[in-house]
Amino acid sequence: MTREIVRTEGLACSYRVGRVLEEISITVAAGDYVGIVGPNGSGKSTLVQALMGLCTISAGSASLFGVPCGRFTQWGRIGYLPQSLRLLNPVFPATVAEAVGLGLLSLKRFPRRLSRQDREKVAATLELLGVHDLRDKLIGELSGGQQQRALLARALVNDPELLILDEPTAALDPETRERFYHLIADLNRSRGVTVLLVTHDAGAIGGHATKMLYLDKRVIFYGSFDEFCRSDDMSTIFGSHSQHLMCHRH
Repeated sequence: MTREIVRTEGLACSYRVGRVLEEISITVAAGDYVGIVGPNGSGKSTLVQALMGLCTISAGSASLFGVPCGRFTQWGRIGYLPQSLRLLNPVFPATVAEAVGLGLLSLKRFPRRLSRQDREKVAATLELLGVHDLRDKLIGELSGGQQQRALLARALVNDPELLILDEPTAALDPETRERFYHLIADLNRSRGVTVLLVTHDAGAIGGHATKMLYLDKRVIFYGSFDEFCRSDDMSTIFGSHSQHLMCHRH
């Protein structure tokens, strides 16, 4: 039986302007790679923030690894990459290795120090993502693509079972974006990491993810890309020709 990693039942989130999400009921199984797409303001980022406890669930419920999100404490099982480039302080005085090491320090009790084994883990993760040669550079000096790989290394250094990425390619050029997508897909396949990836790039995600969640404050579609390609609702939204191209399966 496949393990359940994420479940929401009738989840709703509200801001002052009103409901941003309502009646969101989905299940994400171990090994799924879910591309979360939808128009601007559709609640994509709100959904992953709700799972991470960064915004309040106003109705319904959500759980991670079978534990209600409000009581979940095993954050080392999750790697989270927020809409980070717009939040990154360009003069943050940390090297790439130090920034990645913070992903290990955050889970330690005081006194918080990296062991030799921790430093080896940081080096191995930087090597995996092809940025080991940048380990001593200040993170604010890197290009957008290099910064994104460094911040992904921080999210991965704990060997998470679930990786949550919120618009990770928004600031990247098309070539760097495609390399990033391939990297995430390889981690999903080779390591079995479950992935939730929020993206505005609905046309490309079908070439990498295994499922699509299309949101517009509600769940409009959730399923495999073969199911997406046969969906009348998706034909109405995208047109049958674009729908076929987005599927990337036929």
